[in-house]
Amino acid sequence: MNKLGFGFLRLPVTPAGEIDLSLLDQMTDVFLAHGQNYFDTAYTYLDGKSEWAIRESLVKRHPRSSFLLADKLPGYKMTSHEDCYRYFKEQQDRCQVDFFDVYLLHWLNGKHYEIAEKYREFGFLEELKKTGKAIKTGFSYHDSADLLDEILTRHPEVDYVQLQINYLDWESSSIQSRRCYETAVKHGKKVIVMEPVKGGALAALPEKAGRLLEKLSPDASQASYAIRFAESLPQVEIVLSGMNTMEQLLDNLACRQPLTEYEQSVLFEAAGLLRNSIAVPCTGCGYCVSGCPKKIHIPEYFRLYNEYKQNPGDGWKIAPVYQNMTASGGGPADCIGCKKCEGSCPQTLPITKFLSDVREAFDDRHS
Repeated sequence: MNKLGFGFLRLPVTPAGEIDLSLLDQMTDVFLAHGQNYFDTAYTYLDGKSEWAIRESLVKRHPRSSFLLADKLPGYKMTSHEDCYRYFKEQQDRCQVDFFDVYLLHWLNGKHYEIAEKYREFGFLEELKKTGKAIKTGFSYHDSADLLDEILTRHPEVDYVQLQINYLDWESSSIQSRRCYETAVKHGKKVIVMEPVKGGALAALPEKAGRLLEKLSPDASQASYAIRFAESLPQVEIVLSGMNTMEQLLDNLACRQPLTEYEQSVLFEAAGLLRNSIAVPCTGCGYCVSGCPKKIHIPEYFRLYNEYKQNPGDGWKIAPVYQNMTASGGGPADCIGCKKCEGSCPQTLPITKFLSDVREAFDDRHS
């Protein structure tokens, strides 16, 4: 059992912060050599550099028949039906491909679904299928199971639904992983999983939760249980993972058996412990950063804050890292409360409130 897909949202980077194309080439080659072939990108990933990386590392170096390529239309950016064609052509040029094996509407929620209907984006997907420019279609989704049911009832023609599924969000009242998965199953749709390791949060568990997994197998990585959880769901076809090291790739490629009922129960127990220790459930996707007028690297501050809340006694160690970050760019104290970040957050987090919490923890207590 291995349903791994290579997500190009998180990629290896050089010390200078650029995509490490040499390492990415090696990882791409190893991924294909292990019999996996599904690659996923989007127009907005890494400010467009993701599609460039797909072109350079995959398309230019491997036969088109050797891989499946998924891309996503930023439907929420559309101001007319004609925009769909313009953005699609730009994506073809960026990736240098004639067609996409899977083409999705990106990030549907209530607001974005209204835009999709207004500008007939589902009709555009159908046209792509008829002309052979997309083999299969669907959408990535961040909203309630009830709305998902409404969309799939109205648009049974799509092939896939891409959902955020992991054992931490399985019973979440906001993410609704289980309910959304069951809705897709009800409509007979195959599921592509995103955020199976929740931005790395399930790869580095707090001590108590980590010990539970160690008892299952001291040799298995914590991330491997998160990947197996998603892969064990029968209707799941692809589990996407953003990988930035060769070690992560090889661990994810390891052949695995489906979770047993006991292993799943342990994961849910670990999830309970984890929920009590995570102050900010940020996945680190970075969507909030590009539109920030103060250029605050919000996910990095939330990562430090979570580390601090889990180990408050180490605040004196974490504070210098925080101070170095604020010295080199925008910090939480620079937030002007415009809430552009909140409009870009798939998790619908109250980001400005959390930034205030971060500022209080570090600027006020450790200044």
